[in-house]
Amino acid sequence: MKKCIVLNLLVSVIMVVPSYGQQKKDDLKMTSLYGSDNKELLDLFRFENIDCYKINFNGKELKSKTYNITVKEIWNGKIKSESSVFNSKEMAGIGMDKVNDTTLNIKVLSKLTPKNKLKITFQFSRFSTTKEYEAVESNEYSLRNLAEESKLEIGYNKSFHFLAYILPYKRADGSKSWCEVGSSGKDIENWGKKFGIKHYLLFEMKFE
Repeated sequence: MKKCIVLNLLVSVIMVVPSYGQQKKDDLKMTSLYGSDNKELLDLFRFENIDCYKINFNGKELKSKTYNITVKEIWNGKIKSESSVFNSKEMAGIGMDKVNDTTLNIKVLSKLTPKNKLKITFQFSRFSTTKEYEAVESNEYSLRNLAEESKLEIGYNKSFHFLAYILPYKRADGSKSWCEVGSSGKDIENWGKKFGIKHYLLFEMKFE
């Protein structure tokens, strides 16, 4: 679940939060909603420790763009692997490789499985993809919207930091913070060294 700073105990914050990715040169904008306005779903997310984002990309130039999502697995401050999560070009044969409007909607669901895997699903309007990744033995993972928290630039024809699945920063006084990590801005690939985080996933996206 989405977590903020806690002192000596863990508190899950479950709410509907609209957020906005930073726009600069291009007309591309991103908005996202965390959680759900349905109380029963919120109760289920809390019980199962599920993160859920509804993300909307909007831009006049977005139509007819292909898009891909990649992930970097970072362990002990070093990139252990980089792989593709989804590439729309692979669906060219069935005519689903390009955005067919000026908007693209994605729902992202994630959780730690009983087998100690980080499971994440990207749901698009007509299909979905699910991946699993190795994790440390911890129930403190939290999926963060980096564009919102760190006010990162997003645009076309260049990869941008999209999401991160992180562990908290542990302070000397025993408190833990996810927000301090997610909002720290640049040098994201060195969070492991900066915050002493053993493992996290860094998702990047590109429209072209």
